[in-house]
Amino acid sequence: MRRQPGLCLSGRVIRAGQATGIALVSLQPIGFLGGVAPLTGCVIEPGHPLEGESISGRVLVFPGGKGSTVGSYTLLRLAHSGSAPSAMLCAQSEAIVAVGAILADIPMVDGLEIARIVTGDRVTVDGPRVEVERVRG
Repeated sequence: MRRQPGLCLSGRVIRAGQATGIALVSLQPIGFLGGVAPLTGCVIEPGHPLEGESISGRVLVFPGGKGSTVGSYTLLRLAHSGSAPSAMLCAQSEAIVAVGAILADIPMVDGLEIARIVTGDRVTVDGPRVEVERVRG
């Protein structure tokens, strides 16, 4: 496997913290209530590009959330079941996902150029700093 030079991004901290994981990227918003199974972390929204994928333990990269305010509670349930993402990175957060990240203690940063991250990248989040390492075989 060959490692490519890393990419360093910086954004606005929504929920401070540190995490490392493999990126799972969606260029479409995610609705957590009814879109993600709270006990497994599996994306269940029909037709969503991540349908069938698990967000559990991944660095979830997406433009922002959509849908019901109960989405915050869904993020909390994901954390309680051990199925939450290790971190969340957004282009622009909104209140539902921000509150969920805070309640669930999931490190979250927004204001990022999410198109620069691809599924499979190794991502490290440390406060506002986001380091992306692309590994290619």
